Amino acid sequence: MVRLETPRLILRRWREEDVAPMAALHADPEVMRWIRDGSVRDEQQTRDGIRAWEGEWESRGFGLFAVEIRSTGELAGFTGLSVPHFLPEVLPAVEVGWRLGRSHWGQGLATEAAAAAVRFGFEERGLERIVSIAQVGNDASERIMAKLGMRPVRETVSPAYGRRVRVFELSSDQYAAAPR
Repeated sequence: MVRLETPRLILRRWREEDVAPMAALHADPEVMRWIRDGSVRDEQQTRDGIRAWEGEWESRGFGLFAVEIRSTGELAGFTGLSVPHFLPEVLPAVEVGWRLGRSHWGQGLATEAAAAAVRFGFEERGLERIVSIAQVGNDASERIMAKLGMRPVRETVSPAYGRRVRVFELSSDQYAAAPR
């Protein structure tokens, strides 16, 4: 079982007790504003999502981590790696993504978590390239991408949701050359 630790976070696989707090996060319209078509999700949709995320771990050797606050054990949300099937024009690709509850915004936690996921992708899984995709207007996510060393490479429209998105990218060579 893969488990990563950062100064403030534990990135781990999913547990049954994560469903309710993740469902609460998915029920918040502000959290979901920039996700897909902006719709909230219920508990069953969240449970199905977690099952799918765990399936990616089994089939690909990477996936989305549950993000836990080290000091409290509270589930903050997720970060990790997935294949962005919703945007076929960037495939083959692996995307780093994150989603945290509002009470965890503005503290650098998403950047800390995503940086650990990027490090895992390059150093542990030998990926050559990692992308990240944000809807145009989601400036907070774009700031995180920039902090990760990613650069914008294209703007397009998501065929699944009809929303404009920006694709950022980081190669393994760029990652290796960056100071840490």
